Amino acid sequence: MDPFPHPMLHRPNQDAEHIHRQRQHKFSRRHLLYLSAANLVAASLTLTVGAACTPPVINTEAEPAREPAQLVYQDWRTDWFPAMAQEMLAKFHERHPRIRVFFTPDPENVADAMLTDMAAGTAPDLFQGCCTYFPIWAQKGYTLDLRTYVSRDIGQETIADWDPAQYRSFFLPDGYQFGLPKYHGTVALYFNKDLFDAAGVAYPTADWTYEAYLDAMQRLTMPMPTDDAPPRRGSMVDIVWDRVQMYVNSWGGHLVEPGDPLDCAMGEPAALAAMRWLHERIWTDQSMATYIDVQNMSTRSAFVNQRVAMIEEGSWALKEILTYANFRVGVAPFPAGPEHHVALTTTDGYGIYQNTEHPEEAWELMQFLTSAEYGLAMATANYLQPARASLAPDWIEFVRTQAAGKITAADMAAFVDGQMKGYSVTVEIAADMADAQRRAADAWESIFILNQAPVSQMIEVCRKIQNTQRLRMLAG
Repeated sequence: MDPFPHPMLHRPNQDAEHIHRQRQHKFSRRHLLYLSAANLVAASLTLTVGAACTPPVINTEAEPAREPAQLVYQDWRTDWFPAMAQEMLAKFHERHPRIRVFFTPDPENVADAMLTDMAAGTAPDLFQGCCTYFPIWAQKGYTLDLRTYVSRDIGQETIADWDPAQYRSFFLPDGYQFGLPKYHGTVALYFNKDLFDAAGVAYPTADWTYEAYLDAMQRLTMPMPTDDAPPRRGSMVDIVWDRVQMYVNSWGGHLVEPGDPLDCAMGEPAALAAMRWLHERIWTDQSMATYIDVQNMSTRSAFVNQRVAMIEEGSWALKEILTYANFRVGVAPFPAGPEHHVALTTTDGYGIYQNTEHPEEAWELMQFLTSAEYGLAMATANYLQPARASLAPDWIEFVRTQAAGKITAADMAAFVDGQMKGYSVTVEIAADMADAQRRAADAWESIFILNQAPVSQMIEVCRKIQNTQRLRMLAG
């Protein structure tokens, strides 16, 4: 999801008193959830007895009923998600009376908070994870290896329905599988059709190149305000790990060497060339906006307020953009780079805590959360793109109908182009992702945000990342 946090390394051997406080907090939260459920059951029994006016008949010879397995399921805290989740869990409980699931929203700063809970042994049984922080949890051994469960219960037809790039992202290099897809978010190019028409610029197409993208950005940039409009830039991008990676991959480079998570590649010529192109758009011709240019608006807000004509954003932003934009919204696949055409795909997925007391029941819940039924529920609730390719036509038609003429089916199809044509990429993960991400983020802030360092600085940053990675791996 957006934004992508930058978690700091949090070691399991933290202060014992701090762990004790965290454990007390988590146990209290679970205890309150269980008590609430028990009170509801008790109230229901009281009403039933009172209505009948006679005590229930008890079969003393029957075997004592087995208590349902109790699971804590943690997921997004956004305004729309908890209600949808509770509605869907009611269906799950009807089908699985021996499992009782208690939903709890993600804590603030979920990446770091979950490391604390996992280290303390108080993490939820099943949780959502994403981006660069989900693999960090797996690298530290906090997630259950799903390979046995998947081979037993998930058919090849279902696996083939998921984007291969997204599915592969839930594996560590040694084959350890820590997750399954939650939904399929794809970064594409949103554009303001009204501004394009007014400037006489042709709409982006599926075969757009970076040269065409640059030409459109420059023609749509209006650096000085007018009586009718504030200053406007051609486009805008969030400077975070996976968005920079998208450029680097398009130039034929990588942030992490494929096949060797210990090997940093962001200082190689192809990666540097991609970052120089991006830096020139922000600071040389200024056709890409900085946050200062848009008064610290988010990328989405800058777009709906027409401070930028285009943005590089994911399908997960569709509902927000279509709700607030007062213009016709177009979407095109991301431009083809000098070497590759790429479509950055999110790695939102579900995982199970390694120390859950109920792994089989948690796996039953995971199968429900990754089902077509749950995927369609998220799609109808907030326009989220389903992980299963077979659901794409239903999703496209639903959003097109709901958006009341603001977007076409052809525009929607841009989000599934990479999945259907096989050019999706996912975030590249270093062996010690927490350290690599922190060092890269610090350098990119100096280069892209503050313009205080040259792109060539990434050569030294990459060397430090690689040395640290190898030293830590050698130390165990």
